[in-house]
Amino acid sequence: MKEIITIIRPKKVGQTKDALEKIGFVGLTASSVLGRGNQRGIAGELSCDIRPDVLSQGRQGGMQYIPKRLLSIVVRDEDVDIVVKTITEVNQTTQIGDGKIFICPVDNAIRVSTNDEGDKAVL
Repeated sequence: MKEIITIIRPKKVGQTKDALEKIGFVGLTASSVLGRGNQRGIAGELSCDIRPDVLSQGRQGGMQYIPKRLLSIVVRDEDVDIVVKTITEVNQTTQIGDGKIFICPVDNAIRVSTNDEGDKAVL
């Protein structure tokens, strides 16, 4: 099993959830997070007005942290490629700030209500 952790723009969460559901992956965990990449923030990422003189400063006009959404989904090894492809297709605008995807191994999963383990616990 693998855990797919993706950090995306808040406005893309609904589309991402719908696209994952369409291919059969309804279970996920979503969290509001703050962060930034190498660009040190993106002017225009938030729903607020920024003065043109600040926008023209480029990197100096960045924010300390940007609101993002972190989605976590555990899938079988053979499902990783289709889930990553779906997340990428929905979120890729080719602009800085589209997000990141991390794929981590999962040793085991246990469904608390039934004690099912492994793939059976996440399906």
